[in-house]
Amino acid sequence: MKISVLTLFPEIFQGYLEASILGKAMQRGLVSLDLVNIRDYALDKHRTCDDAPYGGGAGMVLKPEPLAGALEAVGAKAGNAEDRRGSARRVICLTPSGRTFNQRVAEELAGEDELVLVCGRYEGIDQRIIDTFVTDELSIGDFVLAGGEVAAMVVIDAVARLIKGVIKEDSLAEESFAGGLLEYPHYTRPEEFRGLKVPEILLSGHHAEIARWRLEKRLEKTVRYRPELLKGKEFSADIRDYLDSIQEEGEANGYHKSD
Repeated sequence: MKISVLTLFPEIFQGYLEASILGKAMQRGLVSLDLVNIRDYALDKHRTCDDAPYGGGAGMVLKPEPLAGALEAVGAKAGNAEDRRGSARRVICLTPSGRTFNQRVAEELAGEDELVLVCGRYEGIDQRIIDTFVTDELSIGDFVLAGGEVAAMVVIDAVARLIKGVIKEDSLAEESFAGGLLEYPHYTRPEEFRGLKVPEILLSGHHAEIARWRLEKRLEKTVRYRPELLKGKEFSADIRDYLDSIQEEGEANGYHKSD
């Protein structure tokens, strides 16, 4: 996958891109990242990329000319909504007003060959860029950041790890949100740490019982922290009975019951 990032501050990404799983994926050619400095496409000698908003108000807005130049430099093409939907290149603007980025969206984007991430700054970017280039507006949560760079790193990390070959597929099978549930707790050596012992079931060698314990812990954690993830999910009768029991216990302890 090729990912192009349009930003006023490409240096923010340097250490991150060289580290851990993503750095290894880039070395192996599974992911390529192109950091594009929007200032390189400014039209004046001062490399001006922002201006005051029409209609007044606080803050500055990213100008359309440098953004359009940067987008066209990475192969994005202007067009109407239908043209953009049919484009092979997803152009994503990171903004608090976008749809919420989650694991489902990460899985969707992981199937693309090329992504272009536009990092906003200040009060945002000129709407005409959104209307003519952008295919998706994404938010990583209901809060405001100084710019879209951190949000872009979140998207890159979540998407890149899902690309085939980046990490082992069995590592993805039971992690948080796989199958719509949160992940079970993990333990490693030593067997006892400061008086706390590893659950006996994990030392038993009974794989079927361990699998059942892990599923139960996933259900318990999901009921406690993210009960909305259980809405509309179907379970076997015995799992549903267990789920009902922990939901009732959760309600008694102040947790919310899922529908």
